[in-house]
Amino acid sequence: MEFSRKSHVMETIISAIFLLGLLSSRVAECQVVGHATGTISFPALNCRKHSAVLTDFGGVGDGKTSNTQAFKAAIANLSQLAADGGAQLIVPPGKWLTGSFNLTSYFTLFVHKDAVILGAQDESEWPLLPVLPSYGRGRDAPGGRFSSLIFGTNLTDVVITGNNGTIDGQGAYWWKKFKEDKLNETRPYLIEIMYSKMVQISNLTLVNSPSWNVHPVYSSDIIIQHLTILAPVDSPNTDGIDPDSCTNTRIEDSFVVSGDDCIAVKSGWDQYGIQFNMPTKHLVIRRFTCISPDSATIALGSEMSGGIQDVRAEDITAINTESGVRIKTAVGRGAYVKDIYVRRMTMNTMKYVLWMIGSYGSHPDPGFDPSALPIIKRINYRDMVANNVTYSAKLEGIEKDPFTDICISNVNITLSEKPKKLQWNCTDIQGVSSRVTPYPCSSLPEKEIDCPFPEDRLPIEDVELKTCSVSGKF
Repeated sequence: MEFSRKSHVMETIISAIFLLGLLSSRVAECQVVGHATGTISFPALNCRKHSAVLTDFGGVGDGKTSNTQAFKAAIANLSQLAADGGAQLIVPPGKWLTGSFNLTSYFTLFVHKDAVILGAQDESEWPLLPVLPSYGRGRDAPGGRFSSLIFGTNLTDVVITGNNGTIDGQGAYWWKKFKEDKLNETRPYLIEIMYSKMVQISNLTLVNSPSWNVHPVYSSDIIIQHLTILAPVDSPNTDGIDPDSCTNTRIEDSFVVSGDDCIAVKSGWDQYGIQFNMPTKHLVIRRFTCISPDSATIALGSEMSGGIQDVRAEDITAINTESGVRIKTAVGRGAYVKDIYVRRMTMNTMKYVLWMIGSYGSHPDPGFDPSALPIIKRINYRDMVANNVTYSAKLEGIEKDPFTDICISNVNITLSEKPKKLQWNCTDIQGVSSRVTPYPCSSLPEKEIDCPFPEDRLPIEDVELKTCSVSGKF
């Protein structure tokens, strides 16, 4: 896949326009806008008894006036209603400039389709937080990290949704500082929820995040659906959705154009992640589309030192993306990536279809343990079609620590006009294959088999959303 940057960008734009049309029709199924009555219906984990509008607390939607204090005042006031049926805050039409603000429990933030929340460019509007304990340092710099634009910790039952309203991180300011190596702290994310349970993030458009877009961490019982996430394909570290040390998570019906991995599954970094010991497990990803010319559709790692287990991905589409599924790890990571299941994946214009690497050598500091070797096993890929591919698979385990029990079945790969001569590059791996073209490496001998995919359902798959509503003069 030897394209110029112009080719990347043009293909991305064309693909994005087409797929956004498909997505908008899909998202519309969840939206019922009644302009005559001033009522908007939307799906949510729970409905709220009380409701307020940002302008009730002095909000000004002119795109210039800071609304940080208005958001903080509104949420502080509405938090007092948690025990009386909870509350929702409506962000009405307008452009609402703000710095970071914190959410509360039994709360819904609803962003109207004609509303844009804009991330402030003034760093004083972004409080500093300690580094994540499972990481030991910031991802951009050794010091602390800026609080995310929308942040919450130790919450129960929190919903961030809308009828396709927009959250714009105005990330160019932060990307420039990152590229010029002028950051002393890690850039803010767009949405981060920590140490929480019963979380919903849905029916929004997220654009131009300073770094990662959606980062649930140390949390459980999470639904992420109907998101459109857009960033320039050369923007640094603009991951789409990063479940990190989370349990029972459902990601579905979303579309990402990114400068980094569209989904990156994580669980801590080297000795800090090993000590914190909180895996990501029981994760469902379905009906998901990715465009990322320089990164993965779904990445597992490289920060996986708390472990990653029981990931189920199906009905995935990748277009003009570097790799379909990528496992990233290294000596010093420890822990495991195991029981991974991927099926019904369609890819077009790819550098790699499958990629595993055991030498992803980024470390938080020299204190990592070189004897902490990761266990990579029971990795299952089936029912995949890929067209215009440069390199079928690059599967590189670790010497004396091979990746084992890899199963690949019913995978049909059509090569590009100028493919790599060596289509399957395999070292330190073991597994089987069945009905795979081009024919795999000798480390994956042919065996008549259908690779497994779990038949049971995870608890998060059976959570049904309620139909809730907001009313007002919109």
